[in-house]
Amino acid sequence: MIRKIQSVTKYFLVAICFLSLTVNAEKVDLKSSIVFERMKLLQGDWKKEGDTAGNFHIKFSQTAADSVLVENWLYKGKSHSLTIYHIDNSNLLATHYCPQGNQPRLQLTSSVESRPIEFSFKDATNLGDLEANHQHSLAFEWLENGKVIRTESYMENGELRPSSIRLVRK
Repeated sequence: MIRKIQSVTKYFLVAICFLSLTVNAEKVDLKSSIVFERMKLLQGDWKKEGDTAGNFHIKFSQTAADSVLVENWLYKGKSHSLTIYHIDNSNLLATHYCPQGNQPRLQLTSSVESRPIEFSFKDATNLGDLEANHQHSLAFEWLENGKVIRTESYMENGELRPSSIRLVRK
């Protein structure tokens, strides 16, 4: 009888552990560190597909012992805006330093391999009103031909305005 109770207890504990892993699967599924490694593949210079003037490009670089990815938008050789990507515990965050003077923080919300990597608004500094102009979402989609579609939504006067650019290596 005691052996049977021990056996049932053992299976019960295994089931509890399995359920615990299943309940926490949402956190595990994001795989922030894997997505961050994929984001690091953007390192280098990118331009908007079809841009012949050459006034605009985006430079991705790493810093802080490769623990931070920097996305620097350059227009006519001058920095226009900056987005910093880094791991915060189990989350991948993107902090956007906007020319409007606010700093939205976006959090990874999707990382399925066949879908775009998506970030959604978490919070912001120097933003008094959520309807004020600020970056509200961001996504990257890798295409088979080495191109990347970068999509973002800005909140402008209380209305979300999405835009996309197709990037190619410079």
